[in-house]
Amino acid sequence: MIKEIHPLLTTNIQQLTLCNRGKVRDIYETNDTLLIIATDRISAFDVVLPSGIPFKGMVLTGLSEFWFTYTSDIVENHLITTRIEQMGNPIISQHTDILRGRSMLVKKVRVIPVECVIRGYLAGSGWKEYQKTQSICGIKLPSGLKESEKLPEPIFTPSTKATTGHDENIPFSRVIDIAGKKLAEELKEKSMKVYLKARDYASERGIIICDTKFEWGITEDNKTILIDEVLTPDSSRFWPQEGYETGRPQHSYDKQFIRDYLESIHWDKKPPAPALPPDIIQKTSEKYLNAYKALTGKSLL
Repeated sequence: MIKEIHPLLTTNIQQLTLCNRGKVRDIYETNDTLLIIATDRISAFDVVLPSGIPFKGMVLTGLSEFWFTYTSDIVENHLITTRIEQMGNPIISQHTDILRGRSMLVKKVRVIPVECVIRGYLAGSGWKEYQKTQSICGIKLPSGLKESEKLPEPIFTPSTKATTGHDENIPFSRVIDIAGKKLAEELKEKSMKVYLKARDYASERGIIICDTKFEWGITEDNKTILIDEVLTPDSSRFWPQEGYETGRPQHSYDKQFIRDYLESIHWDKKPPAPALPPDIIQKTSEKYLNAYKALTGKSLL
């Protein structure tokens, strides 16, 4: 039984070098590897909120580990272990109380600066772009599609990897400019393979993977491997099959619930963000935990 009284909003392991503190993750260098810690921070409209979501970091880490393992037969990935006792680092072992269940020891790679987005359904920024141009990232789509409708085939719709602000959808030709034609084709092919395998698995468990984004890196021996997080509620839109209906937004397991709340109170989407009320925090935590249970068949708590 995992007990967590307070959400973990930040870490401070002074004996290790902090190389990045993102919206959700704190990343430390540990010799020739990286320690990625998923906190319980949550962001909306590119602003980190002052309220954390209990167990969120554990869900992100647990789901990423599950998917890395599940897809390891088709693509290599950067995960070494999530077990503190297997990390072989006495400094990490001193912080077991905060790190257990939310930490990944991973290989260091050269990150490819492209968000590899696969869309199986029409939603979010893709739906907005389709309404204006009847295409997404330069890919022409049939006319008359509705919001949330399943696409004839999943499509690769990459975006820039922004360090601040919004990622920007880009055509495949721009990926070729960034990464070269051979690597661009490899990113597209591998991203599609992972999405299709995950989509079919999730479908058997009553979940639609509307879309998701992958990140890739290059190892020292020049292999392209899957990195970061994978197929979590933060990087994907998960919809329950029950109640799915085209022509409208869907209920989801992701943080759209929080975005809807912030819209309802007319926040101007500029820092500082407002604190979330307890019931919104609890319901969001339940959504993350439910996604974990639905996909893995196990309860995190």
